[in-house]
Amino acid sequence: MDTLSYKTISANKATADKGWVIVDAENQIVGRLTSEIAKILRGKNKPSFTPNADCGDNVIVINADKVRFTGKKLTDKVYLRHTGYPGGQRFASPREVLAKNPKGIVESAVKGMLPKNRLGRRLFTNLYVYAGSEHPHAAQQPKEIKF
Repeated sequence: MDTLSYKTISANKATADKGWVIVDAENQIVGRLTSEIAKILRGKNKPSFTPNADCGDNVIVINADKVRFTGKKLTDKVYLRHTGYPGGQRFASPREVLAKNPKGIVESAVKGMLPKNRLGRRLFTNLYVYAGSEHPHAAQQPKEIKF
């Protein structure tokens, strides 16, 4: 038996087959949508997945202002942030965040599903979120994915 035919191939920056993907977030549930986006960003949907390399696709999310929450999460869920000053803890519901910054819901959900290290920060730069249906990435010829 030839053992060289079973050599494991690891992807790196030069050999990764990166593409562009567009996702329409209209009427999609936030958690289910963002977990699939995180998998695509990480590259876990590819047979050449390598845990320590950026081998995922670039993801464009459109209609981020039309995402859905199940149950009473739109009013009862709480987003926490801190200003950095004493007593600076601030609370916001998803309804308030959607009104002020509709991209922030999808971005924060995906960021929380990526690794908490320099690779995760690098992968997050491959995510492009837009509130409306227009995006400036037509030249990249993204493939549309439906979940």
